[in-house]
Amino acid sequence: MKTNHLGLLLFVFCSLSFIPAGAQPWVKKAAKSVFTLKTFDAQGSLLGSGNGVFVGEQGEAISNYAPFRNAWSAVVIDAAGKEYPVELMLGANETYDVAKFRVSIKKSQPLTMGRAAQGATVSLLPYREVKAARSGQLRKAETFGSGYDYYTVKMQMPQDGVGLPLLDTNGQLLGLMQQPASETDTLCYAVSAIYADSLKMTGLSINDPTLRAVHIKKALPADFGQAQLTLFVANTTLDSADYAQLIDDFIRQFPDAQDGYVSRAQFATGNNHFADADRDMEQAIKVAGVSSGKGGVDEAHFSYSRLIYQKLLYRPEPAYEPWTLDKSLQEAEAAYAANPLPAYRQQQAYVLYAQKKYAEASSIYEQLFSSQLRSPELFYEASRCKVAQADTVGYLALLDSAVSLFSRPLLKEAAPYILARAQGRLDAGKYRDATNDLNDYEQLMATQVNDQFYYLRFQAEQGGRLFQQALNDIAKAIEMNPKQELYYAEKASLEVRVSLYDEAIQTARECIAVAPDYSDGYLFLGLAQCIKGYKSEGVKNLQRARELGDEQADGLIEKYGK
Repeated sequence: MKTNHLGLLLFVFCSLSFIPAGAQPWVKKAAKSVFTLKTFDAQGSLLGSGNGVFVGEQGEAISNYAPFRNAWSAVVIDAAGKEYPVELMLGANETYDVAKFRVSIKKSQPLTMGRAAQGATVSLLPYREVKAARSGQLRKAETFGSGYDYYTVKMQMPQDGVGLPLLDTNGQLLGLMQQPASETDTLCYAVSAIYADSLKMTGLSINDPTLRAVHIKKALPADFGQAQLTLFVANTTLDSADYAQLIDDFIRQFPDAQDGYVSRAQFATGNNHFADADRDMEQAIKVAGVSSGKGGVDEAHFSYSRLIYQKLLYRPEPAYEPWTLDKSLQEAEAAYAANPLPAYRQQQAYVLYAQKKYAEASSIYEQLFSSQLRSPELFYEASRCKVAQADTVGYLALLDSAVSLFSRPLLKEAAPYILARAQGRLDAGKYRDATNDLNDYEQLMATQVNDQFYYLRFQAEQGGRLFQQALNDIAKAIEMNPKQELYYAEKASLEVRVSLYDEAIQTARECIAVAPDYSDGYLFLGLAQCIKGYKSEGVKNLQRARELGDEQADGLIEKYGK
């Protein structure tokens, strides 16, 4: 049998051939850009390893992602054997097994990136093995994403070759090698280096599971808007230490933006470091006055006003003497003077209300009703001023305005305002109107109403002489909270009122069973018994109610005890 020596030689050349170092002058230079990667766990033990290549002069590099999963630290070792720590993650994609990061190095030697088409001769450059560089041929150059290349190469990849660079005949970086199907497979694959280099942090990267699995510090997005979003999201996703570090990083990266100083002031306030917060807010106002496109001075004054207001309202202790409601009002006025936005006037109304200057706050709200802030919430806020002024008519009129902004069929968003109006109507003695509102509320919030709701509607129905509905609702309240003795007493009281004496006796006994030392149970039991003609037994229960401190029992004992 004859052997086809020419075919064999071609196969070896295409699939496993090595490149003489002198034949390709770029090989030695390119080797300086290749490194090996080692990652470590939280205890400092070796976690994984891979390969990578520099793509920027400031330590920007790309490699396979797999070694970074669950890593707490990482280093790269260059062709000269020098070791450098990985300082920042710049992006990652687990699907294509690529990561971008920055190495702490004074200057790195990047490779120029390019693309290649099917049939092109390509080279694989192992780490620190210039003479072992090997070549192959591109079988496929498929595209993915936004036109990036995914290469299939006729080549047998060396052991531990994942992440090694794939280059064209001019030494341009085409891609990073991927994990082959098997060690003996003569086909291997590479993902576009241009794609790996395109990875970047966005405002939502902080919630990316791929990046969250890496415990090495992440870079802030280079884009200011995206960095702002990161700062916003981080407030509820990072622990306090990491969040504090992120704020400091933001300030270093964007020293002329007020956002970082405002965020740090809010964080400091939450930790009772009010003097630090005050300095940061003054700095926020200062930089806002000179920066362009990163928030105006009006926003800084507004943030300052709100910070002081919220601290005084929700965390009055410990006190910080320079922060007063007057100071908060001054900052809100300064914001409005710099830019007359309705929101800044609304902030003034908040502060004036807190200062109990209800007429002044009410006047501002009336001005805002014709602004873009006109909303049910605005009318509700204004109604609180009328309550404080004991203006029931004005209070209900404003709640009517709030509800009128919703059309029927009503949506759940209307529920809080309907409930507020129901309470107002109940307080004003408009019982049937209150009942109608509560019926609407129940329809909107059917799965969320509780025993307190049914007790409230019971009161409205009782006041409106809708006795059967009232009895149904108080029974529902008892069903939902059978340990609340007040509900039994109210039910027994109404049953006596509508001459359901036997039912009242039963309800009063249930009340006593739930709360043996609650006087109302004995009071209504005794009253119902006396009315039914069981005076001897009834008076004993009335006397027990008196012993428990019920003053109403005296008159009943005098009436029925003769």
